[in-house]
Amino acid sequence: MIAFEAMGVGTAMPAVVADLGSVSSYAWPFVAFTAASVVGTVLGGRWCDQRGPRGTLVTSPMLFGAGLLVAGTAPSMAQLLVGRVLQGLGAGAVAVAVYVLIALVYSERARPAVFALMSSAWVLPALVGPPVAGVVTERLSWHWVFLGIVPFVVVAVVLVLPAVRDLPAGRPARTGAHGRGIVAAALAAAAAVAALSWAGQHPTGLPAAVVAVVALALLVPALRRLLPAGSFRARRGIAAVVASRGLLSGAFFTVNAYLPLMLTSTHGWSLSAAGIPLIVGALGWSSAAAWQGRHPDLSRPTLLRVGFAFVTVGIAGLLAVAPSWGVAWLSLPFWVVAGVGMGLGFSSLSFLLLARSAEAGPGRVGSDSAAAQLTDQLSQATLVGVGGALLATTTSPAVALPLLIAGLLVLAVVGTGIAGRTNPL
Repeated sequence: MIAFEAMGVGTAMPAVVADLGSVSSYAWPFVAFTAASVVGTVLGGRWCDQRGPRGTLVTSPMLFGAGLLVAGTAPSMAQLLVGRVLQGLGAGAVAVAVYVLIALVYSERARPAVFALMSSAWVLPALVGPPVAGVVTERLSWHWVFLGIVPFVVVAVVLVLPAVRDLPAGRPARTGAHGRGIVAAALAAAAAVAALSWAGQHPTGLPAAVVAVVALALLVPALRRLLPAGSFRARRGIAAVVASRGLLSGAFFTVNAYLPLMLTSTHGWSLSAAGIPLIVGALGWSSAAAWQGRHPDLSRPTLLRVGFAFVTVGIAGLLAVAPSWGVAWLSLPFWVVAGVGMGLGFSSLSFLLLARSAEAGPGRVGSDSAAAQLTDQLSQATLVGVGGALLATTTSPAVALPLLIAGLLVLAVVGTGIAGRTNPL
C-alpha cells in the first residue's frame, strides 16, 4: 500500500503541481507528507506500546485511505496538502505498528525471513509503479493515481481485521518513554522538518538562515525527547541501532533521490533510462534481504557492517559518474552494490532493533521503532535539503552532486565504523 503510493505519487507529482499550483510549490506535497509522518510515527509508537498494535493496524490504513480520497478529489493545492497530511499520519503509524506486530508474533529466529518478506513488498511497486502512474496520468488524470491505490487500502484492512483480533494489549514502559511531553516533541519535530525543507528550497538570504536556525533550535531538544538516550553518540545497544538507521537511510536514499537528476542533466539520459539504476538497486536490495532471511544464525552486527561497506562502495563509485567527465553507465553496477548493502544492512537493523529494544525493557518496542523510523525521516529530509541547497548555490548539478556524494560517503564510512556498537557486549 505504502510502496505503491511512494512510487506512483512521485511520478505523477509534476502533473499535480502543474494543475494545482506552480513550480515553487512543488516540494510542499512531499514536505506535508514527511512532517505528518513524523507525528504519525511518534504517536503510533506510543499508542502501540500502551494499547498494543491492534487498533493502529486497522485505523492507520483507514486514515491513509482517507488521505488518498481527499488528495484524489482535490480541486486546489490546499485540499491536496490536507490529503497528504492524512496520508503521512497513517503511513507513519502503520509502519511502527508492523514492527510491534512482528515482535509479538514471530520468534527471534524467524524474524530475518519476515523482514525479507517486508523488503519484497517493494519489488513490484518499484518495477510497475512509475510506468503505470505515468500512463494513468497521461491517459486519464493524476487524480486516478491517488484514487487507484484506495482498493489496496480496502484489501489491507479486510486482511488484517481477523489477523489482529486476538493480539494482546501493550505493556507501557516505566522509563518515561511515554510522558506527556511526547506529543509536543512530535509536533516540534514535524514543524522543524517543514522549516528545514523550506530553508533548503531558499538557501540564499537572511530569512532562510533564520528559519534554519529556528528549526534546529526546535529539532535538537525534540530529538533528545524522542530518541533513546545516547543516540547522538551512538552509545552501545539500542542507541547505536537508531543512529545507524539514520546514517544508512540518509546516505542511500539521498543518493537515490538525486541519481536520476545526475543522469539526465549531466549525461543526457532520458527519464525512463535514468530510472533503471533505481530498479536494479531495488532488485539488489530484495535479493540480499532474501538471502539474509535464509541465514538466521549469522551475526547481525557483522552483516550490518558488511551492508554499510557495500553502500560505501556503491556511493564511492558514483564519484566516477557525477562529474561532467564521469562514465554514466557505471551507475548501474555500483547502485546494484549499494542495493545489496541495503538489503543486508536494513534487514539486520530491523532485527537488531527488536532485539535491543527487548533488552532495554518491556513496553519499548513501539517507541524504539518510532525512534528508528524518525531518524529515517529526518536524515532523509535534512540531507535532501542539503542537496537542494548545493544545487541552488553552485553552477550546475555536475558541480553540486559530486560534493553531495562526497559528504554522503563520509556518513557511510562513519556507519561502517559504528556498526559493531549495535552489539551491547
